[in-house]
Amino acid sequence: MGFRVKIEGAETIELHVESVQKVKLKTDIPKDSNARTKDVGSTMIISGKVLTAVDGDPFDSTRQMGLWSLVPAEKADCYRKVTVEVISADQVVRKIFFPNAFVVDYIENFGDTEGVGEFELIIRQKKDKLDKVTIEGGYGA
Repeated sequence: MGFRVKIEGAETIELHVESVQKVKLKTDIPKDSNARTKDVGSTMIISGKVLTAVDGDPFDSTRQMGLWSLVPAEKADCYRKVTVEVISADQVVRKIFFPNAFVVDYIENFGDTEGVGEFELIIRQKKDKLDKVTIEGGYGA
């Protein structure tokens, strides 16, 4: 299983299958709720490896995600389109689209033994645009 991630805004950030190791999609509902509530959110956690640029490619997608995490709320570019494709046996089995995603948290970890870093990008869909989130699947069934 692999993942392709595309983040579109002022520039396009693409995370390749080799970099992304895990994607987690969450529906956020207050834990103290005793019934279905209108206070619903949607969060995605994307994690993987910080890869060294190869073949003279100066574009470091994880660096670009770090820069996106620093864009202030006053700028429209803090919201971006995020598409995640879950791939199995060269088939897209799930496609998740957040049209107005913003960064909740971005973390990079580096150790002196692994030789490669790790990243975790936590994004959330803008709450008033939650109805624009799409989750597609069942391709080729």
